[in-house]
Amino acid sequence: MKALVYEEYTTNDDFSKILKIKDIPEPTPRSNEVIFKVKSAALNYDDIWGMRGKPLAIPLPHISGTDAAGEVIAIGSEVKNIEIGDRVVSHGNMSCRICKYCTSGREYDCRQRKIWGFETGPLWGGYCEVTHLPEENVVKIPKNVTYDEAAAASMTLLTSWHMLVGRANIQPGQLVLVMGGSSGIGTFGIQIAKLFGCTVIATSSPDKLDKLLDLGADYAVDHRREDWNKEVREISKKIPKPFGDTTGIDVIFEHIGGSHWNKELTLLKYGATIVTTGATTGYDAKTDLRHIFFKGVNILGSTQGNRAELEQGLYWISKGKIKSIIDSVFPLEQAAEAHTKMLKGKGLFGKILMQP
Repeated sequence: MKALVYEEYTTNDDFSKILKIKDIPEPTPRSNEVIFKVKSAALNYDDIWGMRGKPLAIPLPHISGTDAAGEVIAIGSEVKNIEIGDRVVSHGNMSCRICKYCTSGREYDCRQRKIWGFETGPLWGGYCEVTHLPEENVVKIPKNVTYDEAAAASMTLLTSWHMLVGRANIQPGQLVLVMGGSSGIGTFGIQIAKLFGCTVIATSSPDKLDKLLDLGADYAVDHRREDWNKEVREISKKIPKPFGDTTGIDVIFEHIGGSHWNKELTLLKYGATIVTTGATTGYDAKTDLRHIFFKGVNILGSTQGNRAELEQGLYWISKGKIKSIIDSVFPLEQAAEAHTKMLKGKGLFGKILMQP
């Protein structure tokens, strides 16, 4: 079968030098595994980390791809809930399923956790014609959700849902600031907050602000401006507060980090929450602790989510209340171009997909 393989790391982000289409054996199922023909797979930034060999030296030769959707063509002898012909999407959080974290619904905290298509291998990911996963790591796709929509949602919808619902416990009427609203998780963050009846301020580069409003954000702000936080503060002052509540942001959806961090903290009102899952502009952020202890701010870390949260998100896609935002679709043969587009981010809005 055809697969997108690399056998060495890149030192200068020249993806075309290392990414090759190879013919490799088609997998056969172990007793607990599901084999499915890949119809669509979504790019994530961990693909780039993998090709760089940083921060983790992942197994080589390598097939990337954490988010893959397709049709089941074979199952192992112990598979009970998946049948040949089912439409499935990957749940890329692979955990032991028996530790106290897994059995309490916190599989994302499992110390044996690995991200499929990033840390697994050699030659085990979604960028190929046929792939395999344990039964517990696939989720059935609702009938009126396409393969492309499911692949685009797999990790990003799961991550966004866990951040806002599982961790921040958002409530109707709250004011939510979604940083980087044009990213994969950002587009879902906006929609989830609106689904829960929140008012949303979303940020992005100036060329994408109208798209944020079209997606459902109530306000859109250019976070590349030095004083972007002042604009957010002025917006928050204009929004009526029930029961005489104080001005400020209730929940900040954060995955940018870097120089934005302290500015974000200044925007939170007393007892508010900031939930973070990444640091695309830098992880070494300075913190003015006064913004935390004076206001009793809650700082929450978040990573991925559990299978049930992915199923909840897919349910709302099937009901038309949330949609996957797809920027573009590439064949596997144009993988280097697709990953370069994701890395540069220019004009990017939503998810990039690849199809075998």
